[in-house]
Order: sequence, then C-alpha cells, then structure tokens
Amino acid sequence: MPTFYDPGADAGEAYEALRGLAHASRRFEHPKDMYGVVGDLLGGVRSLRQVLDQLATAHASNRPLAIDDSGDHSAGSKDALAAADELHRAATFIDQAEERLNAAMSAAGRIAWLSEPSNSPVSVQRWISVCFLQGDDADELLQMIDDEGADAALAYLKNWDYGDETTQAALENGYVYDLPPTGPLEQEIRSGNYDMTFSHSFGHVGLYRLHVINPTDAITDDHPIRAGSLANDLQSATTPSSWFEHPGIAAVKRARGLGL
Repeated sequence: MPTFYDPGADAGEAYEALRGLAHASRRFEHPKDMYGVVGDLLGGVRSLRQVLDQLATAHASNRPLAIDDSGDHSAGSKDALAAADELHRAATFIDQAEERLNAAMSAAGRIAWLSEPSNSPVSVQRWISVCFLQGDDADELLQMIDDEGADAALAYLKNWDYGDETTQAALENGYVYDLPPTGPLEQEIRSGNYDMTFSHSFGHVGLYRLHVINPTDAITDDHPIRAGSLANDLQSATTPSSWFEHPGIAAVKRARGLGL
C-alpha cells in the first residue's frame, strides 16, 4: 500500500506494480478489462508527470547541499541543475504519452466486445512508409524541426507522398506496419492520416501514412504473391532517384515512364 509520505518506498512499490502489470497484461482473458487498464494507466501517467516536475524542483532547490564524490560543491551544484533540467524535459515527453493514451481511451470506450469472434469482413488499417531519412538528409529536416517546428517538417515531407505509387511501392517492399515504427529517444507527431517520427539522438526522420485495405482487396491463398516476380520488378531500382524515395517508388515511376 502507498505511504503517501515516503517517496522512496512509494517509488519502489510503483516499480513492482508496473512489473506485475507488464507480466499480467501479456494476455487478457476478457477484452473488456482493457478499458479499465488504459484508464488506470492514464491516471498513472498524469501522476508520473507531477512526480517528475516535483523531482526537478527538489533537485534545483537543494543545490546548496549538493557536492560530487570528491566534495566539490560547484560540480555537485552543476549536476543538480542538469538533473533538474533533464527531469523537466522528461516531464514534457510524458505530455505526449498522456495525449496518446487519452486518445486510446476514447477509442477503447467506443468498443463493445463480443463473446465469440465475428465472421463479418472488415477493412484493415496499416501504416505505410512514405520516406525515411538518415544522415545529412535527416539533419536538414531535424534543423527545420528546431527552427520552424515539427508541424512544418511534417507538412514539408507530405510533398513527397506520390499517393498510389507510394502505396504500391510500400506494399511491394514490405514497408507496411501495424503501428508507425518508433524506438528509444524518438518523438512522434500525428496529423490526420500522417505520422512523423524523428530522433535527434539517432539522426533520422520517418513519415508514414495510414492506408485502409478493403475486405475485397484481401489476398487469399487462391492468388498467392510470387516473391520472384517482385524481385525482378525491383531488381533495376536499387538506387532511388531521390533521397525521399524508397527503391520501390523509383521502380514504379520508371515502369510508368515518370522517372529519368
């Protein structure tokens, strides 16, 4: 049980509770229970935001007591201020998680779960890759994010979405995901059917678009895809004509007489 007065003890208990939840949530016997779990996590994230802010304030206000291992007060005070700054930045990232969890809870609240699987065909949503930038190319976009904001960079990258050509190339090359790929130290921004992920630490930027697959377009065993045919189609397209294009996009454009 929480003490409400001992931060160390309560932090340890919160850690153990999250470990238990990570184990227990590997499988849900009753899907309807997921809504409550998301709601509790949303509340937990909001509390975590408050904890991070309070930790940052405590580091900053206790700087007069800080020293390093050799007894240097100047160094200890500097590290206390650095810790406070990083904790504030972590709290800012938590705001993004809260926003996404809030949206997830709203969607989960509109679901009524059946006791048996439905046989009715439904459309499927997948995220396809529009472009993925690394190195110097990504540095330009990361600089734009710093100067003009992430929304401006996302709007700029949309210009390199060729619609059906981009979709076809992504499907042929396997750049299709259940969720936009994200990793450690990555930030994410979503606008309509587009999702942009970026990381200053790893130096990359990716743009993804939501693609809806109708039930009538589903691939069955009666019409299997031959991997060899795709390989032959893309064999001559190993070098994209633009650093915004996947190899498959260049192949489609050449096949249609759209590229050089």
